[in-house]
Amino acid sequence: MINVLRATEEWQRAGAYSVRIQGMNRQHGISLREEFDDNDKDGTNYIVLLDGDYPIATCRFYETDKDTVLIGRVVVLPEYRGKQLGRRVIEEAEKWIKELGYGKININARVEAVGFYEKLGYNQVSGNIIKGNIFNCIEMEKHI
Repeated sequence: MINVLRATEEWQRAGAYSVRIQGMNRQHGISLREEFDDNDKDGTNYIVLLDGDYPIATCRFYETDKDTVLIGRVVVLPEYRGKQLGRRVIEEAEKWIKELGYGKININARVEAVGFYEKLGYNQVSGNIIKGNIFNCIEMEKHI
């Protein structure tokens, strides 16, 4: 059974960090310094999906202005992909974001994931590609 954790305490955030280390650092060779940035701090919210007590998927979000948040660092462990868990982690984040009273969500989607986010109701902002060290992204948004 998959459980949802709204990680607000450090011990809970460790689950999100574990997924990111396995899914990004280990799989894609992204350095810890690149993966963990200045937005990993108190005030950033994390969703963690657990298989029992084992963290298997995560995302984070934080406020960018009084009405907007940015969802990022969406990761599902490789062995759990293809089971709709990416969708689930985003939908759980969206529920929490609505409860907090925000009206808009931004996501910098990896180019290959644009179709995934479009199915979830996100629209491309400009179509311009944001060049990254590892991934190229497109800015997307959703009004909730």
